[in-house]
Amino acid sequence: MTAAPAPAPESAAPAAETAPARPAAARRSLGVMLLLIVVGATLVLWAVGRSWASGKVAGLDVTASGSDISGLPSALALVSLASGVAVFAVRGAARAVVGGLVVLAGLGTAAAAGLGAGDTAALDSDAARKLGLTGVTAEHVGHTAWPWVALLGGLLLAVAGLLTIRQGKAWPSMGARYDAPTARRAATAAKSTGTPADLWKALDRGEDPTA
Repeated sequence: MTAAPAPAPESAAPAAETAPARPAAARRSLGVMLLLIVVGATLVLWAVGRSWASGKVAGLDVTASGSDISGLPSALALVSLASGVAVFAVRGAARAVVGGLVVLAGLGTAAAAGLGAGDTAALDSDAARKLGLTGVTAEHVGHTAWPWVALLGGLLLAVAGLLTIRQGKAWPSMGARYDAPTARRAATAAKSTGTPADLWKALDRGEDPTA
């Protein structure tokens, strides 16, 4: 009597399906992080170039842009952009450090934008400059929504940093692709060139030591 064949293990197929799914999920989370960085930084840099406050003094219009009120949001947005690029150059725990830097930059951007939403010091400075007087205060002051756009951009940057901390270890890096070929080329070059004495001997024999 022939024995019945043993059933195939059921866990093989799910394992094979899960393996390629992990790199795909890592690439998706990396894409989301890059999108958050770009969108967040773009919102901040766009907003700080717009008028955040306006008023009048002696019949003259005075305005203050986000960069007039504070240079911190734009500087931190640029730091976040640079950190997004740096993610590809580092691996392991270093990515968590980069992610933490982006979180701090994003929160700092949001805080600076929130504080600048009601600021009038830059308006008073513009009024004093136009009148050539000191101690001038702008009147009929109004504020725009651009500080809140910058605040939103800062929050997006902070979310990108949190995503880097949580998922960054699984993301691909440039170093992983080029470390091994570089090492092989260095070893091959060392073998082919030899010592300086070997090079001189080859030249004396009329040989090309670099061939």
